[in-house]
Amino acid sequence: MIPGAFAYHRPKSVAEAVGLLADLGEDARLLAGGHSLIPMMKLRLAKPEHLVDLGAIKDLKGIRQDGGDIVIGAMTTQHELQHADLLTAKLPILRETSLVIADPQVRYMGTLGGNVANGDPGNDMPAVMMCLGATYHVTGKGGERRVAAREFYQGAYFTALEAGEIVTAVRIPAPPAGHGFAYEKLKRKVGDYATAAAAIVLTMNKGAVNSCSIGLTNVAETPLWAEAAAKALIGSSLDAASVKKAAAAAEAITSPASDNRGPAAYRTKMAGVMLARAVARARARAA
Repeated sequence: MIPGAFAYHRPKSVAEAVGLLADLGEDARLLAGGHSLIPMMKLRLAKPEHLVDLGAIKDLKGIRQDGGDIVIGAMTTQHELQHADLLTAKLPILRETSLVIADPQVRYMGTLGGNVANGDPGNDMPAVMMCLGATYHVTGKGGERRVAAREFYQGAYFTALEAGEIVTAVRIPAPPAGHGFAYEKLKRKVGDYATAAAAIVLTMNKGAVNSCSIGLTNVAETPLWAEAAAKALIGSSLDAASVKKAAAAAEAITSPASDNRGPAAYRTKMAGVMLARAVARARARAA
């Protein structure tokens, strides 16, 4: 339970952090909240020679509105997401999701950037970001680029980040006022990863679904954007047949592993169940 020896670095700017990563190369690892990396270091499953702590970079913190988008600094904590008035008004699904991540002690330190950037298929925020059509601001030695969340995840712990790059912010287009939303998560106990989970954001007009987006958590090697499932609901009144069709479409794109959360077939079926529950709550919330 004791990590191997490492050198500790605490840069005060993004440029300094990017420079350190360029100089130190593959021997360096970034530290955001630390709740994924530090346990691996204690078990000696990760042995970085250099740890680059992003905690002192003020530019990586904060929540602001930029036109029709909400921009959230990568080092903003889950606790801060829960208590931000702007998010409560514009993106309430983020508060709902953050409340089912781990426990309060973890949420005081765990960051949004860390949750979305490391490619863990069990993390909750990536599927929500895909559902919301978010974009990640990514900075490296070559400057800043932007990567859509729906194109970011390429395999378990494998993302579009290139060597030496840092996720610095998350940009989310604010859904229309009166939208319905839900994040429904099945887990074995408080603080656990999802057995299966579903995020949904929808709008309704005269009793019919006008727009819809769906994301799925921990039922494949990556989070999933369930485009076909969302299309099955658009134009419907969210009647039982349409919801059943959407759940079947969601289940069809899953490929979970059998593990201590259940056999693959069970987890696939629970993805559909979580979606149906999410649809019901989103409908009740839609103006």
